[in-house]
Amino acid sequence: MTDRTSARKSQSPRRAAAAALAGTSIEWYDFYAFATAAAIVFDDVFFPSDMPPLMKTLAAFGTFAVGFLLRPLGGIIFGHIGDRVGRKKTLVVTLMMMGIASFAIGLLPTYEQVGVLAPILLIVLRLIQGLAIGGEWGGAVLIAVESAPPGKAAFWGSFAQLGSSVGALLSTGAFALMNLFGSAAFTSWGWRVPFLASAVLVVVGLLIRTRLEDSPVTAGRTAEEKAAAEAAPLPVVEVFRTAWRTVLTGVFALATATGGYYVVTSYLLSYGTGELHLSESMLLNGLTLAAFLELVVTPGLSWLADKVGAHKVVIFGLAGVIVLSIPQFLILRTESIALIWLMMLAMRFVMSALYGPIASILAEGFEPHVRYTGISLSYQVCNMIFAGLGPMAAVALSAWAGGSYWPAAAMLMATSAVGIFCTSRLARARTRIPSLRLDDSPTRIPAGS
Repeated sequence: MTDRTSARKSQSPRRAAAAALAGTSIEWYDFYAFATAAAIVFDDVFFPSDMPPLMKTLAAFGTFAVGFLLRPLGGIIFGHIGDRVGRKKTLVVTLMMMGIASFAIGLLPTYEQVGVLAPILLIVLRLIQGLAIGGEWGGAVLIAVESAPPGKAAFWGSFAQLGSSVGALLSTGAFALMNLFGSAAFTSWGWRVPFLASAVLVVVGLLIRTRLEDSPVTAGRTAEEKAAAEAAPLPVVEVFRTAWRTVLTGVFALATATGGYYVVTSYLLSYGTGELHLSESMLLNGLTLAAFLELVVTPGLSWLADKVGAHKVVIFGLAGVIVLSIPQFLILRTESIALIWLMMLAMRFVMSALYGPIASILAEGFEPHVRYTGISLSYQVCNMIFAGLGPMAAVALSAWAGGSYWPAAAMLMATSAVGIFCTSRLARARTRIPSLRLDDSPTRIPAGS
């Protein structure tokens, strides 16, 4: 039996998808916990009380943004390891890094206790989070899609993507639970509990990932292929030399799926509580329901993507975001819980349509031996620009516009329109790349599959 055949048969798509889901859920839980805390509590905990409210809000979102600065570097470092050594090893390291940093955030002293050292320590731990998540997404996606049967990459790849909704569900749910103890208790100690609780989740994730076989793309390489890979240029150099257009196209195709997500969660939470004085608990509960909906519908939408074409489902989702961008903010002003929650659910549904299948589209744009590096660069550069700066830009532009929601809505519509164009470009480029799964003889992906 050849190395290829053995690797292909040893890796169960279900096991690969479960491992990807478990790890990404924990990593995104930690990441979204920071995003939620930055929106509602970090301005009071880590910055001076006499600081103007707008400046404190911008500073809190600034600590959130710095986590995106090292994500491209994390993608390059762990992408190199993942392309040369294997996907599995990188995923164990990134999970440990994220868990340790998140637990430490829960132990940080406040500004009142240590002064300016408090936000400095917060920023350092946030940078470690960014480095870890920079290598997480690419490896988790590839473990799932490269182990998927032919024609089912979008469906199985969506389980890695589901980690985002599971993490958001756990995170917003944890903060909503802590909010029940009252504002004073929440600001004093309640916000720390979700970060400290991540330690338990990390242990569970490590137990699952250490028992996982590697992706068949790396586990099934022959000795000759391994030698050729070692002799080839660095993966990041080859990506920039041969596939820089795909990286750039992927950045803009992902803009709404990444940056837009934080506009309709973190910024919406900040805008609703700060400008409109809506209940934090009401908005957190709505976001929790929306995360649960995303968890339920993403596999179905990704299954549909395998049937009708992943790019068609993604374009449908982007068009939906354009349509709902303005109404989601208008409905906040009604103060109707039912209408606000309904709009949150509608927005999360259309965003699930673009977030689930996009992983398989992007993965199929790169050759297998540089795929980890390629998709990580696209995803993490996009996150650095659009997700890292999106909430801050929305807050600043909203203040410039007199507290209006228009800048945030315009950002969503603009990135979605560009995303439709770029997704179409990625779909047309798919026929150049070998199949996601290893075969004993090379195959090509049929056009329009």
